[in-house]
Amino acid sequence: MIPTVTCTVCELHAESTFKVEGMDCREEVALLERRFKNLPGLEDFSADLMGQRLHVKYDAAKLSAATIADAVADAGMRAWLEHEEPIGTGPQPRWRQLLVWTSGVTFCAGLLVGAVGSVSASPWPARLVFAISIAAGGALTARKAWTALRVRSLDINVLMMIAAAGAVALGQWSEAAAVVFLFAIAQTLEVRTLERARHAIRALMNLAPASALVRDDAAPAMPGLTTERRVDIDLVRPGMLIVVRPGEKIPLDGEVEAGESAVNQAPITGESLPVDKRPGDGVFAGTINGRGALEVRVTRERRDTTLARITHLVERAQAQRAPTQTLVERFAKIYTPAVIALAAIVAIGPPVVLGLGVWHIWVYRALVLLVVSCPCALVISTPVSIVAALAGAARRGVLIKGGMHLERTARVRCIAFDKTGTLTRGTPEVVALTALNGVAPDAVIAMAASVERRSEHPIAQAILQYAVSSGVDAPPGAGVLSLAGRGAEGLVGSSRVVVGNHRLFEERRFCSPDLHVHLSAISDSGRTAVLVAKDGQAVGVIAVADRVREAGRDTMDLLRRQGVEHLVLLTGDNEATARAIAGELGVDEFHADLLPEEKVAAIHDLRRRFGSVAMVGDGVNDAPALATADVGIVMGAAGSDAALETADVALMADELLKIPYAFRLSRATMRNIRVNLAISLVMKAAFMVAAVAGVATLWMAVLADTGASLIVIANALRLLRAD
Repeated sequence: MIPTVTCTVCELHAESTFKVEGMDCREEVALLERRFKNLPGLEDFSADLMGQRLHVKYDAAKLSAATIADAVADAGMRAWLEHEEPIGTGPQPRWRQLLVWTSGVTFCAGLLVGAVGSVSASPWPARLVFAISIAAGGALTARKAWTALRVRSLDINVLMMIAAAGAVALGQWSEAAAVVFLFAIAQTLEVRTLERARHAIRALMNLAPASALVRDDAAPAMPGLTTERRVDIDLVRPGMLIVVRPGEKIPLDGEVEAGESAVNQAPITGESLPVDKRPGDGVFAGTINGRGALEVRVTRERRDTTLARITHLVERAQAQRAPTQTLVERFAKIYTPAVIALAAIVAIGPPVVLGLGVWHIWVYRALVLLVVSCPCALVISTPVSIVAALAGAARRGVLIKGGMHLERTARVRCIAFDKTGTLTRGTPEVVALTALNGVAPDAVIAMAASVERRSEHPIAQAILQYAVSSGVDAPPGAGVLSLAGRGAEGLVGSSRVVVGNHRLFEERRFCSPDLHVHLSAISDSGRTAVLVAKDGQAVGVIAVADRVREAGRDTMDLLRRQGVEHLVLLTGDNEATARAIAGELGVDEFHADLLPEEKVAAIHDLRRRFGSVAMVGDGVNDAPALATADVGIVMGAAGSDAALETADVALMADELLKIPYAFRLSRATMRNIRVNLAISLVMKAAFMVAAVAGVATLWMAVLADTGASLIVIANALRLLRAD
């Protein structure tokens, strides 16, 4: 992010985001916090461990970006502004691997030489080989330990160096070499597994191709001729025409101008089936074209595409600390000093105060306790789980805006749903047709469609669509007159046809007892009745309704299985319609005829009765209720900038089954975090007891610490594949 500067009388407030190389553990974040503590001009900063970013707010009159980068370098890492290229190179991974391999080979060689030396009773050849192993494996650890000591911090690197030095002082050269070698392997494996979690975020942006096939108009002297050229997508601007061939990924957001094809939108919306695209339809960057070629008019640059915004929001979301993560980090700050104090007591107390045993035995046990005290597994358990969950959800078209919202979703026990566009399709359809007085059903729909041919009203469009799907020919009527709030009338052939509501028919005295029976049945079922009359006589009743989505009932059943106790329907529609929809879906409660402010009051009441409440809507007129709920979930957000920005959880597609997935994932994530914390604490406690009892050795302590870190990371990464 480019620094933004605002001027006041004596201050220049700036914000910058840095990329940080070498920030792979909470220990490095602690070093930065200590180094930045007394930096003049620093106003605030936050470190994103998973994204390897540092966001800094500072007074540009007192502090520069270069000074901030130097302070990061003092902490043993390398930083550069996010929008710039890094200067120079950091430690190369191949050199790290070479050092680890050297340490491992020489450690094994030392064991072999030691076995031979035991015969000749000369320990020095083995000690020399072990010393080489310690030097190779401990090079980077020693560098980090020195950096930590410079900022007066006792991190895991310092503890490992103390343990290795103590083992050497006690004559345990093989133990010292084992500690250093195993710790070097642990650091390498931990960095690699964390990189895998980070890759899940970066892979989102790589969904779009790097170039686009741009179609250029030829010279004016040769009208109608065009040329195509391959252009980097960063150079493509809105308004340009691009060609997407069959099977290619769509490079940028745009609108189809020519061609028809089925497009796989799963990378953005998570939809399981391809969506047919025709001229006038919108398409998203990163989606996959089917068998037809498309000409697309670009509407957004690369940085503004839906895919880019999703990636940015996921990165921003995973940088936010969840409440559980904050609590664990506070605990770790108390835990580490407490364990160091305990190690000092173990080293000094028994031989000095109690007169038990000899010095070197208790010092060795204290060293084991120091090694096993590392809180890395404890601290990393929460952020890795959350990042894996956020990335996995984004792949499936569910955008969760941060760990806080993930935790809140897991606690929800009551969900309120908007009706129109959420539980229903949002567009009326003809669901039943009754012909009266001997007129054929096709004739009824033909007359209604003829009168409504030029109307833009949603119900008129539903009648026209039904006529087309039924194969009924309906030429436009003559002299059609719109009757505001009542319907329309016109000539169809030689007959005067009236299409309208019950009020219009009462005014025209077209009603009859038989007609009222049909109207009563339609009203009780929550549908809208459209009446048709020919030459002053009622000839048919068309029932129109906003259909419930096919997955509605399954969605409610799945939510109940996941522990949601109460499901509520909130709608501005009439009570009969609300009751019919509620009965069809099987919700526990419904409220009808609600204004937007009354939906807010309903959310407050539900929160009072059930605790944490989620609100699901389409983001059009439910904004107040969505903002009031503990978790606001918006459906069909892929085409809405406002919904993407304001929702706590945004479902890219209009798929109800994504809602149970979001709740299932949130609960799985919280279970995962609890399991990880339990694994970390139990393993730490067990090895602390073993260390004090003299059962555990130094290399066993390193394996325990390494094993705990790798177990919690591997367990967290399972959330990437959670369905």
